Amino acid sequence: MKLPPDHWQAMARAADPLADRTIAAIVGPWPADAASPGEAALARLAQASRLMAGWTTNASLTAWSPAAGADPVVVDALRAYLEQGRRLPEWIRPRDVELAEQVFMDYGPLSCTLLFCASLPECYVMPQLADVLHAAGQLEAHTEHRIRQTAAMIFPVMMKGGLTQGEGGGIAQVLKVRLIHATIRHLILHGPPETAGARVASAPAGTRPASMLQALLALGWDVERDGLPCNQLELAYTLLTFSYVFLAGMRTLRIPLSRAEQEAYLHAWNVVGFVLGIRPELMPRDLDQAASMFRAMQSQAHSQPLARDVRPGLGRALVAAMERTIAVPVIRHLPVPMTRWLIGRQTARLIGITQRAGLLTLLLFDAARLAVLAIDGVARLALPRFSLTRLVTRVVGYHLLTRFLLDQTRPLALPDSLLEPMHRTVAQWHHDHHAPGWVNRLEKRITTKGEWRPLS
Repeated sequence: MKLPPDHWQAMARAADPLADRTIAAIVGPWPADAASPGEAALARLAQASRLMAGWTTNASLTAWSPAAGADPVVVDALRAYLEQGRRLPEWIRPRDVELAEQVFMDYGPLSCTLLFCASLPECYVMPQLADVLHAAGQLEAHTEHRIRQTAAMIFPVMMKGGLTQGEGGGIAQVLKVRLIHATIRHLILHGPPETAGARVASAPAGTRPASMLQALLALGWDVERDGLPCNQLELAYTLLTFSYVFLAGMRTLRIPLSRAEQEAYLHAWNVVGFVLGIRPELMPRDLDQAASMFRAMQSQAHSQPLARDVRPGLGRALVAAMERTIAVPVIRHLPVPMTRWLIGRQTARLIGITQRAGLLTLLLFDAARLAVLAIDGVARLALPRFSLTRLVTRVVGYHLLTRFLLDQTRPLALPDSLLEPMHRTVAQWHHDHHAPGWVNRLEKRITTKGEWRPLS
């Protein structure tokens, strides 16, 4: 997809009118030259977050009615937002969405590995997006929180009926994320995007914010240079990390998906993009456009000069969190070379991941990778679905799933309405129907017998 340079710049200065109007209505007008909207406004934001916790299924959005005593200003703003935001696009293809759901079910543990080792690392490449994550305090102390927050959207979207059925929860979760983006913009810019000046002053040097909210208020922002926080370009790029990067990762792993499966997966995530408020021209119509758009955004991010680069801290924190999570010593250090392989050496260096792996680890991984791919290539002459690569990625996915996402002792406890469907889905992944019996038996020795559940 080729867009003229002035259009790219315009998209960096474009936000999300529906979500921005909603947050502006909840917060209300800011006091003149104030660094905070005031305690009453922040209390309304907190109440909005509590009310949104009741958006558990898509059906719950249709006739949403909060408990008595809620602030009518907050209720009216959220109700107006749901009325428009919960609608699906006219161009949705339900059969393609169903096919995408089937791909997710067939390759679920592998999807998790790609989320950790490809999608999330690629998210950190965009400098301004990384700045927002850094300001929100989501480095070493909050990496697991962000990962679980991301999974809390991906699972409801991709589980059966997540986007198309009332009992699904995909639309509900995406609409929550959409308002989170608008809240971040509002707090960083000290008001709605349309009232923001060319530059928002940061807090005085040496100020240490005590919370994520205070960090966003104190960040400061150069709109003229960097565009808006969480702008349309960044949202479109992030969407591609969940759709195109997954598909590119499958090709890198030499695990074939049909053209129809790939196009269906891209389409399902474009539906998510519509609900998320991304403009249609920033959602690729096919795989070739997705690749072209992703390369263009990556090239821009790689070449952008920065006075301060927080991306290596984010990348190292992500890999460290994965290493802490994997209990089996022999595969504990796989995330670094796995990520380096999936996202490429240049991007891995950009976000600081290669600094966490020794040369011997990288060489051994590369040798093993080539050997496994060679074995897979020969074996598939007789067994088309055979894949030792899938075995390795499923094992890594098991440890990340059960310890990172399903364990309620981790940061950000997931609500039962989300956790129970996730448990049911992950439990179905304990057996690889595409693998011969001896491969499944080997997998059980490295994971666990029976259904996949978090260790007690």
